[in-house]
Amino acid sequence: MEKVVYSGVNKEPGDVRQAIGDAVGCCTAESLRHVKILNAEALQAGKVVPVLLRLNHGSQFGMSREDLLSVIDRRKEYPGIAIEGIHYFVGTQRRNRDLHQQKEELRMLEDLFREVREQHGYELKKLEYGPGLPVPLFVGDDFSDTLAPARELAPALQHAAEFAELTVEAGRFLATECGCYLTRIMDQKTSGDKHYCIADGGIHHVNYLGQLMGMKTPVIRHYQGNGDPDANPSKVSYRRIPDDESHEYALCGSLCTTNDDLVRSVRMAEIRPGDVLAFENIGAYSVTEAMYLFLSRDLPRVVLVQQDGSWLLARDVKKTSPINTVCGAMDRR
Repeated sequence: MEKVVYSGVNKEPGDVRQAIGDAVGCCTAESLRHVKILNAEALQAGKVVPVLLRLNHGSQFGMSREDLLSVIDRRKEYPGIAIEGIHYFVGTQRRNRDLHQQKEELRMLEDLFREVREQHGYELKKLEYGPGLPVPLFVGDDFSDTLAPARELAPALQHAAEFAELTVEAGRFLATECGCYLTRIMDQKTSGDKHYCIADGGIHHVNYLGQLMGMKTPVIRHYQGNGDPDANPSKVSYRRIPDDESHEYALCGSLCTTNDDLVRSVRMAEIRPGDVLAFENIGAYSVTEAMYLFLSRDLPRVVLVQQDGSWLLARDVKKTSPINTVCGAMDRR
């Protein structure tokens, strides 16, 4: 727990109380209200809680520069917290030439650390910085060197580590390539000149930042089954199909909404019911960000693959209909 930075824009007293009880390593304060809650709960617990003041940059996250400096100036009024540094995160998937925005931000933060030391008489120690480095996701993106943004920003980050104890928040950048989503084709139909493939998943499982209504095409691997979508997948030998653009399909999910377009139009080798499609580069947020409860479809299995090739079933299929219905709530009661 000492490695946890507990963040979030809506911390209530009970949340903070639990975090302190769990001995998290640090909490962020995103507003003056957060500062007061953290201080009160720390005093109640008889502790001094390490806190990072989150600096705002034109969004709902963090506090204004004026509020942040006022907390530092009035720090004696908050004996339950120890102000350790600054948390600064603007956004994710930020594509800008030569990463100039990130470099300017780091220069701004260095100036802020200096201002706090020289004009406010306080030494900030830590900087938690989220550069929002971009990762490729779709066909047509450049996948040749996905670590290039990190190398480009490395000198500026190394300099930042000279004026603060630096932690780089790079969740999506690190995790995106570490996962794929498997879905089985259950049905196929043709209407006019449009060929539809119906998958057993949908947009409640597949969530790529920047994809809207299936207009962009992720990298997809195609595995041929035995032509029977009702067969036990564990007893089917799937064969990887080489890339082939001989057929055009609309890939749709199982939800009862016309919005359930995984990919509106993609050219692939012939797809048959029972085939499996693997959507790559989905390791960051698919499990936690997609609309899992939407229209009561099942939650998918989550499997962790180890470096030696072995696997671990982290979660089996779960039904969401009991959660979404009055009867389910009554049963639980």
